[in-house]
Amino acid sequence: MTYEGACHCGAVSFVVDDTPARLVSCNCSACRRFGALWFHTLVPNVTFSATPEATIAYAWGDKMLAFQTCKTCGATTHYLPLDGSERMAVNMRMVDPAAIDGIPVRHFDGADSWTFLD
Repeated sequence: MTYEGACHCGAVSFVVDDTPARLVSCNCSACRRFGALWFHTLVPNVTFSATPEATIAYAWGDKMLAFQTCKTCGATTHYLPLDGSERMAVNMRMVDPAAIDGIPVRHFDGADSWTFLD
């Protein structure tokens, strides 16, 4: 399936050509502040429409990934790997809610146990 998403102002948009078995809500200190609902996929499955200067990257902790946030509206749209892996995630809150209705959401304890809570 294909999903289209964009930040609030439209400066960063994406198309995902993959079907999620689930979405992930993480309670780590970053994700809970971003309000993200992650769809984990591989980098080749996502096409972005944005200039390289459209986002700012934020990496913290073990610096294995970098959250990408629109410089104009402040929406966090995705994260990219910094460790050479192909695994990334897009924030499905940037997609029309009707398009993701019915996809199960798993809750991940990124704040403490590093396990799924459900």
